Amino acid sequence: MTAAEAQTEATGVVLTDAAASKAKALLDQEGRDDLALRIEVQPGGCAGLRYQLYFDDRSLDGDVVSEFGGVNLSVDRMSAPFLIGAKIDFVDSIEKQGFTIDNPNATGSCACGDSFN
Repeated sequence: MTAAEAQTEATGVVLTDAAASKAKALLDQEGRDDLALRIEVQPGGCAGLRYQLYFDDRSLDGDVVSEFGGVNLSVDRMSAPFLIGAKIDFVDSIEKQGFTIDNPNATGSCACGDSFN
């Protein structure tokens, strides 16, 4: 098992090299090494759930933390089941720039893209 596979197994989420690099650059720009990139699932969207992706200095009880390219990725215990197999990437193209989340648990029938199975 590779180190990346071990980290993915811990959180169930993959943070691509591009996403880790961008997150690390943002943290370095702010001069902060005490923050983790947190992904969580919160109420909202047409099926009742949506993603939140942000930097966080908190450590919550039950958090699962993985390290990707010098960036800690935190997932709280309530969100973890909804995020198994999800991949966070960073896209920088003419059409779009930003973090993207590809989640096999999300349904394709919702126009808002925030729905989960």
